[in-house]
Amino acid sequence: MPVTASSLRTVGELFRSAQGPLYSFEFFPPRSEDEEPILWAAVEALTPLEPSFVSVTYGANGSRRDRTIRATRRIAASGGPLTVGHLTCVGQSKAELAEALAEYREAGVTNILAIRGDMPGGGEWTAHPDGLANATELVRFVKAEGEFCVGVAAFANPHETSNDPDLDAQILLDKVEAGAEFAITQLFFEGERYGELVSRMRGLGCEVPIIPGIMPLTVISQIERFAALSGRELPAGLVAQLRACSSKEEVRRVGLAAAVRMCRGLLADGAPGLQFFTQNRSKATREVLAELKATTSAG
Repeated sequence: MPVTASSLRTVGELFRSAQGPLYSFEFFPPRSEDEEPILWAAVEALTPLEPSFVSVTYGANGSRRDRTIRATRRIAASGGPLTVGHLTCVGQSKAELAEALAEYREAGVTNILAIRGDMPGGGEWTAHPDGLANATELVRFVKAEGEFCVGVAAFANPHETSNDPDLDAQILLDKVEAGAEFAITQLFFEGERYGELVSRMRGLGCEVPIIPGIMPLTVISQIERFAALSGRELPAGLVAQLRACSSKEEVRRVGLAAAVRMCRGLLADGAPGLQFFTQNRSKATREVLAELKATTSAG
């Protein structure tokens, strides 16, 4: 029986107590008031699937940050799944980071995903003069600010700035040693890359739960975009299959089937759960999860 958040307060506790895979959903804050109904429609459609936790990505500047905090607070107050607040180093002083954590704490959100973040427009990373330089420093900062359970990012594909999987593993270890209790990978499309990351971490003596990040590819225009997000070209075989499709409907079927196959393989190989990057849409996530749960029930 899957563990829920009803009696457990942190994501770390969820994974330590889990009797099977945990499923979680990531949303992003609306960029304007017009987009708010889209977010809440997705949250409403996915909540009945009983995710173990959900999160809202972080807009570091001005109104985007306010919308992140507001959306996270609303989900947390709904009495639904455990809620994780995102926090990044981008463009923020330590005082501003402390303020954001205080707002999360006031909303009852004590689980934080601490990531360095990328510069707006993809420019070269530059730390705020009164801020923090990297995610390891951010983990230490969050832990020093109160009793937060902290998660971090991991990279199944090598990070584009290093292109060194061993260095990525060492940085993840540094974040765990600073206090992180779980990690969620960035997007990837080759299951073996996840297995290689887990093997490296176990070889370093690190047993932290590493959750694969999943986003089904459902339209042909996503090929280039998803390659940029994952930091690696998509598998040639999958791209060829998608480009050979004769209709939008066939592209969607092929993309969803590929996502289901990879998810099944990841879970069979011991992944502790799956994180779905929903893009504030619910249909693809619901369909993939329905297939996975049907397989589990049949087994």
